[in-house]
Amino acid sequence: MLLKRETKMETVRIVAQWVVGLGILNVWLLRPKKATAYRGGDATNMKEEFAVYGLPGWFMVVIGVCKVTIALMLIIGTWMPQTVRPAAIAMAVLMTGAVLMHLKVKDTFKKTSASIAMLILAVFIAITAS
Repeated sequence: MLLKRETKMETVRIVAQWVVGLGILNVWLLRPKKATAYRGGDATNMKEEFAVYGLPGWFMVVIGVCKVTIALMLIIGTWMPQTVRPAAIAMAVLMTGAVLMHLKVKDTFKKTSASIAMLILAVFIAITAS
């Protein structure tokens, strides 16, 4: 019985890794210049969103490189489990920053919800990774 539970939890964790990984890759590689319901303030793209938060353009590049790298580590973690916990912890730190930026500019819950969901998933992945 314990083996089945561990296998199910591992499966749920791997699905969460892919959800976070693909979600982050979607935002940073496919949609950085597009408006979404989750952009901070009245921003219509990633550059404007970082400006809304009062952050410089170079910081957007640093965060983007970090998030894309971490997202790839989560996906690669399906085959290389040693990458999962460090990647999940790093993603949780970055998503905490994202939530705080949404709170800083007094965004609605809807605009903040994607960051909160990614934060929760990252914490879950970090806790359940072996």
